[in-house]
Amino acid sequence: MKDIQSQLDSRRINIKKVGVKTISYPITVRDKSQKRQHTVATVNMYVNLPHKFKGTHMSRFVEILNEFHGEIDIKSFHAVLGKMKDRLEAEASHLEIAFPYFLHKARSGESGHLAHYKCQMHGSLQQDDDLKISVEVPISLPIAEKSPHRLPGSLGRWGKVDVSVRFRQFFWIEDIIILIEHAIEEELNSLASRERKVLSVETLTRRVATCLEKIAAIKWFAVTINNFGDECSTFAAIESY
Repeated sequence: MKDIQSQLDSRRINIKKVGVKTISYPITVRDKSQKRQHTVATVNMYVNLPHKFKGTHMSRFVEILNEFHGEIDIKSFHAVLGKMKDRLEAEASHLEIAFPYFLHKARSGESGHLAHYKCQMHGSLQQDDDLKISVEVPISLPIAEKSPHRLPGSLGRWGKVDVSVRFRQFFWIEDIIILIEHAIEEELNSLASRERKVLSVETLTRRVATCLEKIAAIKWFAVTINNFGDECSTFAAIESY
């Protein structure tokens, strides 16, 4: 059978991204307390398409993923990117894996509960590889006081923290989550000493950023705090340099 996808194309038009999206795939990620954690990810895989090729073999993306049997960590993530780039003869490869990450939360006097967090690993490989890990941590208040000075207002449902990081060295996902939650707790506790006891996106964003700056393993981060309300929403964002 003739390989149409690998035939030359005379139009000389590069396609920036071509690939497969929203693959549901079982993966195993590293867990600090349990060593391994099984979860189900949504996977996007794509490469650039040089102008000399008519197309690419879409089945090869899943074939490469299957070779790793769902064992996903930083090392295998880089290896998947390398195989995509080489096997599809691309100048750059990209991989996005979004998954729920489960963390057991202890409670005083109780057995605790299992919380889950939205996480994503996003990597690219051209000349050098780049890996970014993102975590979403919800912010819930027992009661948020409604007042004419508070915008927006809601009860119990406050917002979320989105943090993306690049590492100098390995760092546990659990430790990122715990660091963010401690920053939220510190900011809530500090409200007691303020004249205006309102949690703001600005002060919380600075608080989380200050905590991330102290971690030597983190070489870059971005923080966005969103406060959801009935009438409108507010947000604040910081990116390190």
